[in-house]
Amino acid sequence: MSNISFSLWCDFVERDFLEGEFIELIESGIINGVTSNPAIFQQALLNKSYESQKKEIATQEPKEIYESIAKRDIQRAAEIMLPMYNKDINNGYVSIEVDPNLCDDAEGTIREGERLYKEIGYPNVMIKVPATKAGYVAIEKLISKGIPVNITLVFSESQVIECMESLKAGYETLKRDYKKDIGELPRAVISIFVSRFDRKCDEILKNAGIANATLGVKNAQKLYKIIDKYSLPAVRALFASTGVKDDTLEPSYYVEELYYPYTINTAPLNTIKAFMQARKSLQSLIENGAYLPDDTELDDYFKLVKNAGINLESVSQELLEQGLSDFKVAFSKILDSLK
Repeated sequence: MSNISFSLWCDFVERDFLEGEFIELIESGIINGVTSNPAIFQQALLNKSYESQKKEIATQEPKEIYESIAKRDIQRAAEIMLPMYNKDINNGYVSIEVDPNLCDDAEGTIREGERLYKEIGYPNVMIKVPATKAGYVAIEKLISKGIPVNITLVFSESQVIECMESLKAGYETLKRDYKKDIGELPRAVISIFVSRFDRKCDEILKNAGIANATLGVKNAQKLYKIIDKYSLPAVRALFASTGVKDDTLEPSYYVEELYYPYTINTAPLNTIKAFMQARKSLQSLIENGAYLPDDTELDDYFKLVKNAGINLESVSQELLEQGLSDFKVAFSKILDSLK
């Protein structure tokens, strides 16, 4: 899509979509991957296209029914994107999240991640694991076993460092035990959430004279630079939660602001379409990338944020806890609907 290896992944999975518009978006080179989470599947399962499969497996337990449905969609997405993956191991991935109730259970996450990856049976599947203490243990183990991971709900510098150290250790084990070279290493993405900061903090920052919709972007820029400094060749920064909720912003605002080399932006369909419509007017951006502040500029910005009364670490922790809660609620609603 660009000469700086930027990738656009779609934050949406649904059966009818996979057999229609998704194929068009892949074949036209507009998107390079797709992600899912419990909230996405909660909405997808309302579609009538799932009714026949639900009836076929209605005697199973709710979680088994959910997994059967989800695995079928993930397998189909992986199948469609396999030619892309075979040409470029950094793209063509689809993510499936482990049970969000396992967020504090490292061994349970490892077992479920291994099982899902084996049962789905495609190399271009990423197991999505939240960036919690248990999650760091799980991602190191999954990577050491050659399983690609998508580390989700990342908000803070401390989370990124923990992620990178866990990945580094996992890769070292893999290379030692299995003699893998760089080209064979399982890929990992670190999903940095963006717009949730702005929804939570914009009113406070506005009262302090700080422009709206800047905190999420500046925080993402800071975390991207940390990932880049580690120079782990199989790891990319992924900017998530990039759909705008503020009507004063352009729909593709967060995509444009975070258009950097070797990164991914995972966005909802309307955001992707808005970005493609604006593509001709954004030619310089696509060729050269977005502006990236230096460390001093970022430090100065975060001093202003602190002076405005915002403790970034505390806000990050609140957003993590809210994200975990949201996914648990969505997963619970899925299981309730399948009883």
